[in-house]
Amino acid sequence: MAKKTEKIEKKPVKKKEESESFRGIVRIAGKDVKGEVKLKRALVRVRGISHTLAIAASHILEKELSIDPNSRVGDLSEEQIEKVDKILYSLQDYDIPKYLMNRRTDFVSGNDRHVIMNDLIFENTQDVDREKKAYSWIGHRHTYGQKVRGQKTRNTGRTGMAVGVLRKAIIAAQGGAPAGAAKPGAAPAAAPAAKEKPAAAAKPAAKPAEKK
Repeated sequence: MAKKTEKIEKKPVKKKEESESFRGIVRIAGKDVKGEVKLKRALVRVRGISHTLAIAASHILEKELSIDPNSRVGDLSEEQIEKVDKILYSLQDYDIPKYLMNRRTDFVSGNDRHVIMNDLIFENTQDVDREKKAYSWIGHRHTYGQKVRGQKTRNTGRTGMAVGVLRKAIIAAQGGAPAGAAKPGAAPAAAPAAKEKPAAAAKPAAKPAEKK
């Protein structure tokens, strides 16, 4: 007998009550983030802030601005977001380990700094241009678009046409001649000379008959 299938009614999911001040999209350090995202996760989406640095920055925000890292970004006011931006653009002024910064002993200032967003892009381009002008090996590799950090380039990192063996039919269609074929208009190659047999060794002359 066929079993009766009971329909399971799905209960509607209750959404969090959104306040009137809640915003759907918030701009943090020049990056648009959805308002439902938590502050700790929103910091990771900023260029130049890694997962580990986002945890350290969230603790700083909690200490300086008394903002809960698990609070939604859309619930923050504009004044709070402006203060968050100021802290993110000056992380080196707070108690952050040096190994988390991306500009340690900066070339120009010599200090430990951390830059994000457009400042990070500008600093990287300046570093590459400096290496190119110095005619260093790193600048040489950057100029020709090759790998810089000593990686192998035989199998990966190839640019341009794929290297392989072309069939004779494809070469003929392209107007070329397969390997080993004579070029059109070229003089025919001379036939190899026939090998001459070595001359037979001369027989020794017969001895004269002795007189009796």
